[in-house]
Amino acid sequence: MTVDPPVDPPADPPADLGSSSPEHPLPVTEVAALGRRVLDEVGTAVVGMRDTLELALATVLAGGHVLFEDVPGLGKTLAARSLATALGLDFARLQCTPDLLPSDITGSSVFDPASREFVFRPGPVFTGLFLADEINRTPPKTQSALLEAMAERQVSVDGVSRPLPRPFHVMATSNPVEYEGTYPLPEAQLDRFMVRLEVGYPDRAQERDVLLRRVARRQEAAPVRPVVDAAAVLAMQAGVETTEVDPDVAGYCVDLAAATRTHGALEVGASPRGSQNLLLLARAVAVLDGRDFVLPEDVKRVAVPVLAHRLTLTPTAWASAVRAQDVVSELLASVPGPATVGRRG
Repeated sequence: MTVDPPVDPPADPPADLGSSSPEHPLPVTEVAALGRRVLDEVGTAVVGMRDTLELALATVLAGGHVLFEDVPGLGKTLAARSLATALGLDFARLQCTPDLLPSDITGSSVFDPASREFVFRPGPVFTGLFLADEINRTPPKTQSALLEAMAERQVSVDGVSRPLPRPFHVMATSNPVEYEGTYPLPEAQLDRFMVRLEVGYPDRAQERDVLLRRVARRQEAAPVRPVVDAAAVLAMQAGVETTEVDPDVAGYCVDLAAATRTHGALEVGASPRGSQNLLLLARAVAVLDGRDFVLPEDVKRVAVPVLAHRLTLTPTAWASAVRAQDVVSELLASVPGPATVGRRG
């Protein structure tokens, strides 16, 4: 088991560090501006992942959790660490292994000889952004230790529920091409992640840029500066919550989710949590684009990352190499969207 210690915020943050009270939601224009600054700062360390990082940031602003699923070496861990730093969140990384125990995540009570009492020692999950690296390498018993934390933002140990810091988000990585010694995430665990994102290989120019940046900085670490702090993230999230949604857009999300429940290639379709997450993420994407209203195109953009990992293929479809992503893309082409949607009022 390898645990990276939480990253403490800088003692003297920059003078222009974005900050606000969570009780006062930021306007959409300010959320969009801060979002662009965060993405630009992360882009100084991470090359060629702008769209993926924007969806990851939108997921955080929508209050969700992110699963990065792709082959090793594409910068998934670097992306999560850089995003946490730019957002000013405490960060902890846990390298998942087969011998990992639930208490290695949540913490446990340890006997203190001085006081002759059991004292709770919090685990790495007590942080702002928790990265579970290669989560499919740890058994289901340990994977399930994150269920309560992801759903309720609290951890229960020895009959006592302890709240996690606010904001709290989980990012996990998973290797989809290696199966020996791994434990695929069960459907209930996958459903806790708002999105599953694929990074993909960089093109030649981007990969060349990665090499040249490494040579230029003369060290392995790629420094990223904080752009906002935890209070500003909460205010940005509150700003997203103030955005209104046209009922027709909500109906479109419901229609997409409902279509997965009757598709012939699927045994299990998306639940109402899927349609809700579809709408919440589409709203956050719209805000990052500087709009206080959601378009059907926002829903279409996030449909595959939100819905695909919630679907269970039939054995026949699986044997025919049908992918859940292809099913969602097919439904996007066949399910009619709202005719006209714009700013309300």
